[in-house]
Amino acid sequence: MADDTLPADIAARIDHLCAEGDSLAASGQAKEAFHKYSSALNLLPEPAENWEAATWILAAIGDLYFSVKKIERATEAFSDAVRCPGGLGNPFIHLRLGQCRFEAGEMDIAADELTRAYMGGGTEIFQTEDAKYFTFLKQRITITEA
Repeated sequence: MADDTLPADIAARIDHLCAEGDSLAASGQAKEAFHKYSSALNLLPEPAENWEAATWILAAIGDLYFSVKKIERATEAFSDAVRCPGGLGNPFIHLRLGQCRFEAGEMDIAADELTRAYMGGGTEIFQTEDAKYFTFLKQRITITEA
């Protein structure tokens, strides 16, 4: 991880680009959103993967790809995000990685990633997701629901 924080001007530009990307993604403009997130990622000093901002930018890119069913690209983005500061153990990143692996038919890896999501985020992390993922996980591990 970088020893210091991002310069204020770069951080502000990244925040602005990501906010624009979020807005575009929410309105269904995936291609335009991707360009905003990519521009934000490109502003990070090298090596980009040493910055915490890379974690959430890559997660946003991965989520965007997941939402448009580009599973291979989503997997790549989330796999990169998990290697950035704060990525390993992040329930959302593990949730999406598990879902991507599930969709790719890689069930053992899917179970591992979904278990990590469950361990970090509990049953709540699955509440707004397709029930098939939690149903699958319950077939793989013992889940005690309150």
